[in-house]
Amino acid sequence: MEQDQTMKDWLENLMTCQACHLRQEGNRGPTRYTGNITSPLMFVGEGPGGVEDEYGVPLVGPSGQLLDKALWSVGLTRDRVYVTNIVKCRPKNNRTPTLDEGRHCADIHLVKEIDLVQPKVIVCLGKVAFQYFYGKAASIMRNRGKWFTWRGYPVMPTYHPAFLLRQTGHDLVESKWQVYYDFKAAVEKAKAENPDYTYQSPEKTNLLEQYTALKESRSF
Repeated sequence: MEQDQTMKDWLENLMTCQACHLRQEGNRGPTRYTGNITSPLMFVGEGPGGVEDEYGVPLVGPSGQLLDKALWSVGLTRDRVYVTNIVKCRPKNNRTPTLDEGRHCADIHLVKEIDLVQPKVIVCLGKVAFQYFYGKAASIMRNRGKWFTWRGYPVMPTYHPAFLLRQTGHDLVESKWQVYYDFKAAVEKAKAENPDYTYQSPEKTNLLEQYTALKESRSF
């Protein structure tokens, strides 16, 4: 109950945030998180796209649907893991957030979010998330699947689902397998820390249906 109340307070602060220019770029406001706040596994993406801006939660559009399939393949469902973004507001023209935007937003919101959830394992999806945790510019292609530590948390970078959607042919097949093995390693590490947690529900989570009411409450 205490954690729920604290998360509620954090969410209220997030929803009223005006700390940077992204909030003024024509989006519907900050997006929150999906999943279970007690989950040992946290996935951190980059920033919301159009569908995410509509629904108010991360990774529910085409990239999110691909993420759900990848999670299912390694024994996870979205209701049993915690998913959030480095940047909470949609950048104008659906562009990728800059590293500076990611750092600014994450220092305000994500750090507190992680302190509240206290995951056992963090998987960062894409370059913006990876370089925030890594603390400097570096290639995600050279570092995906490799563990490092951020403030005591084990962190692994891997490709963002949007990257996979841009791949074709052999590159797509290879990238999908790489993400599969990265996710599998993350699950194994989380289960070693918390083997009693239920990581997968019997069916995939229908996030668009779950957040319809939130979508209807959001407007410009």
